[in-house]
Amino acid sequence: MWLWLGLVGQKLLFWGAASAASLAGASLILQLLQMVASYARKWQQLKPIPSIGIALPLVGHALHMKPGGKEFFQQLIQYTEECRHLPLLKLWVGPIPMVALYNAENVEVILTSSKQIDKSSMYKFLEPWLGLGLLTSTGYKWRSRRKMLTPTFHFTILEDFLDVMNEQATLLVHKLEKHVDQEAFNCFFYITLCALDIICETAMGKNIGAQSNEDSEYVRAVYRMSDVIFRRMKMPWLWLDLWYLMFKEGREHKRCLKILHEFTDSVIAERACAMKTDEGGQDADRNHSSSKVKRKAFLDLLLTVTDDEGNKLSHEDIREEVDTFMFEGHDTTAAAINWSLYLLGSYPEVQKKVDNELDEVFGKSDRPATLEDLKNLKYLECVIKETLRLFPSVPMFARSLSEDCVVAGFNVTQGTQAVIVPYALHRDPKYFPNPEEFQPERFFPENAQGRHPYAYVPFSAGPRNCIGQKFAIMEEKAILSCILRKLWVESTQKREELGLAGELILRPTNGIWIKLKKRNTDKA
Repeated sequence: MWLWLGLVGQKLLFWGAASAASLAGASLILQLLQMVASYARKWQQLKPIPSIGIALPLVGHALHMKPGGKEFFQQLIQYTEECRHLPLLKLWVGPIPMVALYNAENVEVILTSSKQIDKSSMYKFLEPWLGLGLLTSTGYKWRSRRKMLTPTFHFTILEDFLDVMNEQATLLVHKLEKHVDQEAFNCFFYITLCALDIICETAMGKNIGAQSNEDSEYVRAVYRMSDVIFRRMKMPWLWLDLWYLMFKEGREHKRCLKILHEFTDSVIAERACAMKTDEGGQDADRNHSSSKVKRKAFLDLLLTVTDDEGNKLSHEDIREEVDTFMFEGHDTTAAAINWSLYLLGSYPEVQKKVDNELDEVFGKSDRPATLEDLKNLKYLECVIKETLRLFPSVPMFARSLSEDCVVAGFNVTQGTQAVIVPYALHRDPKYFPNPEEFQPERFFPENAQGRHPYAYVPFSAGPRNCIGQKFAIMEEKAILSCILRKLWVESTQKREELGLAGELILRPTNGIWIKLKKRNTDKA
């Protein structure tokens, strides 16, 4: 009898397991059918939008896309040039629909919307590092955090950062002077290390000495992290977290993440402790803490900022914003400075005008730049703006549409990735005649008057524009003015030799190669 009961029990367990498996299988099939139905519906709804080539079901245009960052970017730019007459361009990346926007009127539709503020799903790969800070968050959290942090980027507060910029720029010039009257060299990494030193000290109040010790663990982790994130974005088979950790690159991502977070955590704890001690009121402690907290940093402001209810940011909130500032605030600025040097070295007549302006503002003095000096460098600012037109640091960025919208008469459905392409947008001959020419005079007030406000968006625009754009322009002016007061730049590359790659930022895969002379030898 017990044997019979046992056999019955086994059969019941088998039937139960089989039923459970059948239910799970049926549920999976139902989900797949729903996904296919949704995909087919979107395919039909988006069909009227102009497209390139033939998109295959489920695969889309993926088989047509070049795999490398350099090749893919140049392919996308070629498409936008060929389709300049079209208002927008549709691409299917596998089952994900994308529309490329490179026309001012259509870009305006997306960027001015208070509802279309969700970043593309691709930004989720930044979340392990940046959490849900200003760059990656959305909805109420983003609105609340933006409101809290906007005052910390007021120009009078940014003025406190100028000393750091001057000091690091001076150190950079000393390093560059070793190349005076020598062979051409790649200046890209020199500028980047300087920008990294500036962002570390202004964001965290921590001098990491990247220019003196470029092999530091933190510096290596910052650069490696940016590279592995972009590689992962392009490889769908690495998107699943558990699967990603099975690969060497996934384990390296985890190791870099640990280094970055531990460094930021330790700095936050150190600054919080120093501020708390300073508030204690004891003279000995005050003197001790003043040696630690010499200057205000972005981190110090985050430790004191409160929301409408008087709540302070948590330790994790602060780390999100500090890491975001670190990520967004060095590579982009360094790229803009490098591109400025390249263009000035390619157009000596423009560099001569900058030369004359520097003489007017500084004379023969080698004193550090003041905020008033930077305000008076109006032509240099036009040079920077024109550089960002030709070589925007962020050559494309994307929003995930949270609801259907109409663009140029076409209905673009919810969930579509709207990709704004500043590199192409800034070359619209309607607003920028002879678009490939470097002409800083385009940004003289009288020449910019009447230009469409969304024809030029190097810092994005609308509600989600870049909160740090004043900081960036100030830093670029400070570093460029420091270099150009001492040195004369000559570029040795043609435009086609740069090897543009539109990754997280616009990089020259072949570097920026320049020759340097002492400035005074060219002032005849």
